[in-house]
Amino acid sequence: MLDHTVGVWDGFRGERIFMTGGTGFFGRWLLESLAWANRRLRLGVRASVLTRNPEAFRASAPHLAAIPEFTFVAGDVRDFVFPEGDFSHILHAAAESSTAQLRTNPQAMFETIVDGTRRVLEFAATHGTRRLLLTSSGAVYGRQPAELSHVEETYAGGPDPLDPSSAYGEGKRAAELLCRLAAGRSLAPVVARCFAFVGPHLPLDAHFAAGNFLRDALRGGPIEVRGDGTPRRSYLYTADLAAWLWTLLAKGAPCRAYNVGSESDIAIGDLALAVASASGMDVAVRVAGAPDPERASERYVPSTRRARDELGLLQWIPMEDALVRTLRYLRGG
Repeated sequence: MLDHTVGVWDGFRGERIFMTGGTGFFGRWLLESLAWANRRLRLGVRASVLTRNPEAFRASAPHLAAIPEFTFVAGDVRDFVFPEGDFSHILHAAAESSTAQLRTNPQAMFETIVDGTRRVLEFAATHGTRRLLLTSSGAVYGRQPAELSHVEETYAGGPDPLDPSSAYGEGKRAAELLCRLAAGRSLAPVVARCFAFVGPHLPLDAHFAAGNFLRDALRGGPIEVRGDGTPRRSYLYTADLAAWLWTLLAKGAPCRAYNVGSESDIAIGDLALAVASASGMDVAVRVAGAPDPERASERYVPSTRRARDELGLLQWIPMEDALVRTLRYLRGG
């Protein structure tokens, strides 16, 4: 990560950063990478991290909780009490993406995303913030047309506003708009539209296919593919993700969105086979459904040309290597 962020860190030297979602999947990687950069480059960066349960995080990541430059603030993103002092940068990565909540209470999901972003922007306006990165989602584009191999930031599609399952994507769209409306002379918001990722700290029992396949492989199989295996996704390793997000916070153009992910797509069924191969064991793969030859494959794959051309961001770790690295970590290696 550090090798691919040369020239990024000087803008953070001696500054204070406020982070939401700092104890989640993305947040753990952001904290690990910041801690590493702080040590290696002697940056003197201090970070205040909003979390609903600091004690639970201290139990799960005592090495991060013990870092003196990191302060953990208890609170809910929708109504947290503002820490004192100025914060030059904000990483707003808090968002509930649980499919269970999307099914049972989509309104709460939408309101948490929108109200949380509004609260963070109120904090930025009163605490000297110059740069803010919102981690949004590829869900803002709605269903990707089958004939569109890679969706670009200029794609004008969107979720169906009359479908309750669109609450997450619509919430992210509203959060992006709020950031744009808050932009001004003092605040430069940047948007990261994130797709799919794999790496340490990925939940293994949530709605992430890659995590479920890794879990099944660690148990000796079989790896269960619930659908017909034809949807196509792409996966960026989380060390690359961290490098991208820090670069976007430091150098992304104000009021501009950047897709964050990999352009190398793979069918979900083939992903299961790739996990089985990376495991180094004789692990079976079972696909629940049969493909319909009359139906085009669903796609969720970004174009990252904007990030590549404007900021030099690339996928440095191939997916196959990413799977091997993740399995090694999960096995304690």
